[in-house]
Amino acid sequence: QVQLVESGGGLVQDGGSLRLSCAASGNLFSINTMGWYRQAPGKQREFVAHIITGARTNYADSVKGRFTISRDVAKNTVYLQMNSLKPEDTAVYYCNVNLKRGAVYLDYWGQGTQVTVSS
Repeated sequence: QVQLVESGGGLVQDGGSLRLSCAASGNLFSINTMGWYRQAPGKQREFVAHIITGARTNYADSVKGRFTISRDVAKNTVYLQMNSLKPEDTAVYYCNVNLKRGAVYLDYWGQGTQVTVSS
């Protein structure tokens, strides 16, 4: 089993910054990616960013240049530094860990943390 505990969400003004954290525990053998998704009201969950084992990163076009993902391997923690936040960034942010188990890839999710950007 894998447990993901998120923290760092909140209310911030347009142009502000927040830092999300996600601490992973449990059977974390063979991590493929650690990352973040978000879901705004009435919309589908969407990819935000992930970091691949080896430190390669990918970002959604909508957050490139504003968000930075990083990982502390020793602490099994992934961070999302969000700068220049916009009202359209308002969503519930979910931590995701993708694990490789033989030929299968499994996704685990955190409980979500609310980020609200006021205009």
